[in-house]
Amino acid sequence: MLAKNEVTKIYETILSIPGMNDQIKIVITIPRKNVLFLSKAIERGITIKDPDEKTPNVLDMVPKDDLKELVTLATDMLEKAGLTSMNQKLNTF
Repeated sequence: MLAKNEVTKIYETILSIPGMNDQIKIVITIPRKNVLFLSKAIERGITIKDPDEKTPNVLDMVPKDDLKELVTLATDMLEKAGLTSMNQKLNTF
């Protein structure tokens, strides 16, 4: 298994490849339930930190601005699917 600093170097190298910051357009059609699942996965991946985790977390290496973009993406998906209100109510549980 690679050490955390090795994994960090690999991802920093991948993210520095020319064109990685280029904007792309993705058009997908998925069921609302998958929009809800995907938004929850993004939310959970960004917010949950396990200090005992021995495996490096890639999201720990991501700049804060990029994480904000992921949160915005999840929010936009919920809005387009008409699930914003439902998601807010689910978050109260």
